[in-house]
Amino acid sequence: MRIELQSGITLQSGTFNAVIAPERVIISALNSHADLQRFLFLFVCGNYSRILSSISRTSANFEVRRAFTAHQLFTIVKEAGHTIVFVEHDPTMFDGAETMIMPVSAALRDAGREALVILYTPSMDRPFSALARFADRIFQITPAGDPSCHRHRSARPYPPGGLLPPAQTTLEGS
Repeated sequence: MRIELQSGITLQSGTFNAVIAPERVIISALNSHADLQRFLFLFVCGNYSRILSSISRTSANFEVRRAFTAHQLFTIVKEAGHTIVFVEHDPTMFDGAETMIMPVSAALRDAGREALVILYTPSMDRPFSALARFADRIFQITPAGDPSCHRHRSARPYPPGGLLPPAQTTLEGS
């Protein structure tokens, strides 16, 4: 089982993947693979989902579970016997339950041994970052024009005077 997020970025069965991407990217990836309907698909979200209403769900193999607390999320993931487990991250689940981040991370990793596990968020936050530490792979997809994906550049990229340190040379100068 594979899901292609974008050209060259493929999620494979037997892995726990953390994905940070715009909603349209993940919706497109889930809707463009008709063969996903053959597999047992578990969609886990909190009280509110940003993407669930946009996902084509014509298969009887598509199950939706809601987790309102970190304990509920832990239980759902531990009991999952699906081919694909998709968790839409809700940071409010961990308000006051920060001690559950490690057990939930371990449960996602364990589930990823037998299934394709995807932990998804449109933007990074502290609980997601902690959960993603256990992921086999982390993907961040940003739109080409998004200025937040560029590192802030120093107002002074070179040493004073614009000269390179004596130990460094440029290709032209070598």
